[in-house]
Amino acid sequence: MFQVNSNFHIQSLMIITDDELINRLKQGDKKALTNLYNSYWKPLFISSYNLLKNKETCEEIVQDVFVDLWRNKDNLQIKISLKSYLYACVRYKVFSEFRKHKIIRVELLENLNKRFQYATPETKIMHKELVDQINVVVETLPEKCKRVYKLSRDEQLSHKEIASKLNISVKTVENHITNALRILRKSLGNILSIELIHYISQNLN
Repeated sequence: MFQVNSNFHIQSLMIITDDELINRLKQGDKKALTNLYNSYWKPLFISSYNLLKNKETCEEIVQDVFVDLWRNKDNLQIKISLKSYLYACVRYKVFSEFRKHKIIRVELLENLNKRFQYATPETKIMHKELVDQINVVVETLPEKCKRVYKLSRDEQLSHKEIASKLNISVKTVENHITNALRILRKSLGNILSIELIHYISQNLN
């Protein structure tokens, strides 16, 4: 679908911001989509290839992310930086690829986050921005909701363990987690699925 312009550099779009390109995208401007693709395909491809080691699959993953962007253009509301959003989407698709083929080994999983995060200087920046943006939103959660969410995310406690620790019902824990994910989704971008929000918030440490 996309043709990469090897002479295209992100600096060439300095006079056109991502917000402007997204606005043009919403209006059905395919050239804006191509510009965004040419801006970000390389770091996204390299970060995925660093894990999957499959050129064709990684190209498909990156293209799929931009196809999804185009398909959802009418309802597009990205409230984090575009590059952080794209990074999160590609990262999620890479992990989905591992799960689909059941090729995640324990020794690989332990190092997976670091390998993804530090694939390129660009992805390191994207990772940090995404973590920072998620943490800012988490700190705005209602106090009880935030505590439950952090016990789940940071201490990796099960719903039952959290309920026991806080002397509340499992159902209450589930409600707090659901509320936290909804707030994160609303704050980060409405086209992000709840599943994706849950994934990136649990796997960015």
